[in-house]
Amino acid sequence: MYAKDKYGPECIVEVYDAKTGMQGVLVIDNTARGPGKGGIRLVPDITTGEVMGLARAMTWKNALADIPFGGAKSGIKGDPKKISKEAYLRAFARAVKCYIPKQYIAGPDMNTTEKEMAIFADEVGRMDAATGKPSSMGGLPHELGSTGFGVAKATEVAAQFSKLNLSGATIALEGFGNVGTFAMKFLTEKGAKVIAVSDSKGTIYDEKGLDYARLMEVKASKGTVTAYAGGKVLPAQALFGTKADILIPGARPNVITETNMNEVKAKLIVEAANIPIPHKVERDLAAKGVLIIPDFVANAGGVISSYAELRGYNEKEMFALVEDRIVKNTTLALERTKGNNVRAAAEAIAKERVEDAMEMRGGFSK
Repeated sequence: MYAKDKYGPECIVEVYDAKTGMQGVLVIDNTARGPGKGGIRLVPDITTGEVMGLARAMTWKNALADIPFGGAKSGIKGDPKKISKEAYLRAFARAVKCYIPKQYIAGPDMNTTEKEMAIFADEVGRMDAATGKPSSMGGLPHELGSTGFGVAKATEVAAQFSKLNLSGATIALEGFGNVGTFAMKFLTEKGAKVIAVSDSKGTIYDEKGLDYARLMEVKASKGTVTAYAGGKVLPAQALFGTKADILIPGARPNVITETNMNEVKAKLIVEAANIPIPHKVERDLAAKGVLIIPDFVANAGGVISSYAELRGYNEKEMFALVEDRIVKNTTLALERTKGNNVRAAAEAIAKERVEDAMEMRGGFSK
């Protein structure tokens, strides 16, 4: 039996398709506020435990964003370079179809995009089976940059709270995929100076600042930010020790740990990735005066966009909603923070909202 508590998980579904070899898992954590909402992650090393943790994070993220979704997540085990993604997505969709959309609505995650959401919705036979679909299917694809935009807005609020002038502030950004590229775009438009960016091949560093348009061109043509001319190439891990005002971890989990936490020089960390820092390490860094905006606060732009898609909003309306919710809830969490522990304050707000919904439904007694 897997671990559970008073919030969930409500349902854990492990599936296997003999024809394709697809192995997958769906975790529906809590649906008190609405159907469980969370992306489909496609990676070779996915585990049920990891998906459970991500589903719980979605419960808090959706509650804090104050949208009528519960928390869920799904994962498919496979190397996207070696399998037929379409065959795996269709097999997974067939296996979990009975939970959609009353208990689960899918979305993009690692190695799944608008294309995979189109396939998933087509196989289920419902357009409301997934969000992040192509615009031709009435979707608001995450490729529009909603998550990165939300990260930039959370950074703006946190910088103001820290009395740090974002215009001219230096930023180190881990990851240059969908989230990282848009976060850099929106932050540099506000005058911030991104001095270090990393991807799987390494870190490119220039204390004078990196040019966004040129970095995008280099990444597209060469496949790595390290091919950027004029910067200094460093190991990928070196990014976390960069002398920057703001650090944005935006790729893999657990990249700042007890091993390298003392190398961190930034006084503000905004978590664009899911669980980039173990919670104990977060608390240790907070005790040293580092302000950390946790993942489920900063990167909620994608799921807010998902809600906008289901409501039939256009792109402009979606971005307005993302800005409103991210700014409002980041501000609320910071106002309630004690001792620099923003996560505790944000989780308390999210739990209040989930508990209220559970109590209204008769499934929870305070």
